[in-house]
Amino acid sequence: MRLAFSTLMFTAVALLLGCTGVNAAPQHALTVYGEAPKYPASFSHFAYTNPQAPKGGTMRRSAVEIGHFDHILPYIDKGIGVTQIDGMVYSPLAQRSLDEPYTVYGLVAEKMERSDDGLSLRFFINPKARFADGKPITAEDVRYTYDLLMTQGSLRYRTQFADVKDVEVEAPLTIRFDFKSNENRTLPLDIATLPVFPEHWWKTRDFAGGGGYEAPLGSGPYRVGKVDSGRSITFERNPDWWGKDLPVSRGLYNFDHFSIEYFGDTDVARQVLRGGAYDYNREFSATGYSIGYDSPALSDGRLQKAHLATEAPQSAQGFVFNLQKPMFQDRRVRQALAMLWDFEWSNRQMMRNMYIRQQSYFSNSDLAANAVPDAAELKILEPLRGQIPDEVFTQVFEAPKTDGSGLIRDKQLQALGLLEQAGWKPDGDQLVNAQGEPLSFTFLVSQNGMDRLLLPYKRTLKQIGIDLNIRRIDSSQYVNRLMSRDYDMIVTGYPVTTSPGGELLNYFGSASANDPGANNYMVLKNPAVDTLINGLIRASTQPDMLRYAHALDRVLQWNYYWIPNYYPPGTSTVWWNRFGMPAVQASNDEAIESWWEISSTPLTNQQMTAEKISRGRPGGPH
Repeated sequence: MRLAFSTLMFTAVALLLGCTGVNAAPQHALTVYGEAPKYPASFSHFAYTNPQAPKGGTMRRSAVEIGHFDHILPYIDKGIGVTQIDGMVYSPLAQRSLDEPYTVYGLVAEKMERSDDGLSLRFFINPKARFADGKPITAEDVRYTYDLLMTQGSLRYRTQFADVKDVEVEAPLTIRFDFKSNENRTLPLDIATLPVFPEHWWKTRDFAGGGGYEAPLGSGPYRVGKVDSGRSITFERNPDWWGKDLPVSRGLYNFDHFSIEYFGDTDVARQVLRGGAYDYNREFSATGYSIGYDSPALSDGRLQKAHLATEAPQSAQGFVFNLQKPMFQDRRVRQALAMLWDFEWSNRQMMRNMYIRQQSYFSNSDLAANAVPDAAELKILEPLRGQIPDEVFTQVFEAPKTDGSGLIRDKQLQALGLLEQAGWKPDGDQLVNAQGEPLSFTFLVSQNGMDRLLLPYKRTLKQIGIDLNIRRIDSSQYVNRLMSRDYDMIVTGYPVTTSPGGELLNYFGSASANDPGANNYMVLKNPAVDTLINGLIRASTQPDMLRYAHALDRVLQWNYYWIPNYYPPGTSTVWWNRFGMPAVQASNDEAIESWWEISSTPLTNQQMTAEKISRGRPGGPH
């Protein structure tokens, strides 16, 4: 009788689990390959936070985006939304740590349970989790959010979550995601970083349109306060936020008011910061960072300038060819044009030799291909022979290099040889093809400062008969032209993470080439690249993932899809000296959500030192 009862119980459990396989015990954290997380279940706070940081004060920063936001939500492919809504207003199921390659720790989800076969992921919602109106967050809200993002949200969600088979609400606070396969190792973590929207609020509003300028009902540490349409937005800290005492939140979100200022031009943003109208700017201009802030305030320390997060992978930036344009479809043409941009001269003349040449699409990370492929990687590459450049198999890519003198006649002669092989020959003071069409293209820009880098390039090209036109348009026109792929060449960047996944399809996948919501600005359609991205996504171990990343890097490099630019030795950051920072800095991010206010006005270096001594911290950071 006892045996029969046990058998029935086993059968019941098996039916309950359905086809999802045996499940491991619920966990506080998820890692990509099942390795142990840095922080155990008993951790009290992230190492890069100060749990005793005082609450209060204000922080005003510039937006990362150039232009004015035309709606609030950052979750759709339309115009410009407010990036910080994600995390500040909407808390995710799990919070990503900023000092690990890719690990998430439960937030809205108290625990997470990944099946041993990798075909399902279960979330247990924290019973304390609430929306800002006091209503509990439920599993139905999670399912509603997922469905909303997959039907009305950005294309990246449909690409990233293509391997989700089904979503099942098992109980009011329990939800299970089932997968088509277990090959996409980052998929569970990607799902865990989803925000959770209140169904009772959004079902009567226009999510697909971005929600306009109405303050959305959230679940995070801040509420939207004042909105100056398109120009600025102010978040107000919710002192009663349900998650404020969780380990993933202690020491974060310290400012009572956090404002974001939007500018249509980086030069204007820089000048406004120098005038003291806001506190913090992440500087993307090498020239601007090098000399744009020189002032008495910088000399005495009231204005601070530093490269933060020096260990973080750096965004990949380059001059990108639109590969659907006829003149760029021959690799030899792209290689020739890449030879003629003199980084060394520009770095010496305009950037005080501070910047590092971009060699890889995964700079400053283990994903970069900086050695010849080993036997295991050659096994990945060999089936693609004939579809990819021969150099991939035997050479390490290195961007063209000059002596920095500004005289690059040798590079011009090499470029002319390549262009002649591609069918471009001199005709007077121009290079023309067999149809007599001149080699001419337009570089589309939306911000000041690019001319300094492009005008010397324009002169170099003109000397051998190539016309480069530089056209500057406003940010709204620029966004529209990007979405319609209406340009010859632009400068763009790609974020780099140490655990890449499905987002690579958005940047380089064939299916995203002509989708207006995707970031495949090369308009790249290469089956070999698709194969390598899919292999990377499905890698079952970190060493295998790295081999696919190296292979992908090589194929992108040797195809000369861009003219690689440069990256700084960290995140280029400028701020007014009135903030405190944790003793330990996050390795992967500048993490200003961990900062706090020390003074309402900027302090000199001497005053800040005295202030720290008076607070009993003579040797610590700000």
